[in-house]
Amino acid sequence: MKFVMVPGGWQGGWAFDAVAAELRRNGHQVEAVTLAGLEPDGPVEADRPPNLDSHIDQVAGIVDSTDGGPLALCGHSYGGMVIAGVADRVGDRLDHLVFIDAYVPADGDSCWSLTSDHFRELFVAGSCADGRWVAVPDGLDPRARPHPLASFVQSVRLGGAAGKALRRTYISGGGWPGSPFVTLTERLRNDPGWRVHEIPVGHNIARRDPSSLAGVLNGL
Repeated sequence: MKFVMVPGGWQGGWAFDAVAAELRRNGHQVEAVTLAGLEPDGPVEADRPPNLDSHIDQVAGIVDSTDGGPLALCGHSYGGMVIAGVADRVGDRLDHLVFIDAYVPADGDSCWSLTSDHFRELFVAGSCADGRWVAVPDGLDPRARPHPLASFVQSVRLGGAAGKALRRTYISGGGWPGSPFVTLTERLRNDPGWRVHEIPVGHNIARRDPSSLAGVLNGL
């Protein structure tokens, strides 16, 4: 299987390095995406921050250019917004959607509307310098970069495009303090269209327990 992996806010494809290494040892292909604006050397156009549509376009292009074979599209945190939009556009190219402690939007939702007051306050405080980029929160990896505010606040447009039925998996990091995903996880546990796993190590599962995350993905 090929995995295309989309990181959460402030992070790049490097967030999945340890997970990708284990998956490759098991014979899978992995492409971990660094979203536009989060490049290691800084954004290409700092005065024109990308929005959610920009990130959906970017990942949809990657999916559309892949060769045949089973394809799983995975998104962590904010990445859930991106993969939902990609599935709506090119769902016929996908076999599995995997949300890793991530937002699962309906049409018209945004990261802003789905998250908690704590994270909304973080977005506002972090972008007060220029109103465009949200500063990296304390405690993240030194490779993290400011995240474009527009992508956090733009609503996703989902048209319910027809396509083959996608398998959907949700991987929860557990009830960590301030998690905006607890109610979502419980709802999906009772939805026959979803398979739910729990790796209760907190939000950043790929960093804290890459082996368990790779094990769940390997079992898809």
